[in-house]
Amino acid sequence: MFPDRSTPKRRVPCVGALVHDDDGRLLVVRRGREPGRGLWSVPGGRVEPGESDGVAVEREVLEETGLHVIVGIRVGTVVRDGPGGSSYDIRDYACAVTGPTSPVPGDDADEVRWVTRAELAELNLVEQLWDTLESWGMLPR
Repeated sequence: MFPDRSTPKRRVPCVGALVHDDDGRLLVVRRGREPGRGLWSVPGGRVEPGESDGVAVEREVLEETGLHVIVGIRVGTVVRDGPGGSSYDIRDYACAVTGPTSPVPGDDADEVRWVTRAELAELNLVEQLWDTLESWGMLPR
């Protein structure tokens, strides 16, 4: 066999925020745009050129939910297929809300809410979100 000489996938750096409130609920958004339009996920998106992961997480959470967060440790990384043969390299971080905790949808989020484990189980989630959160010990209570 000949080695695979195909062009490597372009990796798009992305971040996600795993935000739990004092009651153990998880902050989720329903995507208003692709990828994942109409599906529920954690807040997040692309890292802009020159931006650190931490700054990107803070910006994405603020844009999508109106909430301010402190970014903690990186919990894990997932890679998802993107358009045109690209892949999304998504680094997820534990976060804590600072200030008011009433989210308001913005940017590309159609809806945003805090959910319990039972409520999350009833939502139409992006692919592998439940299993990933479960494997990381990050499901809501």
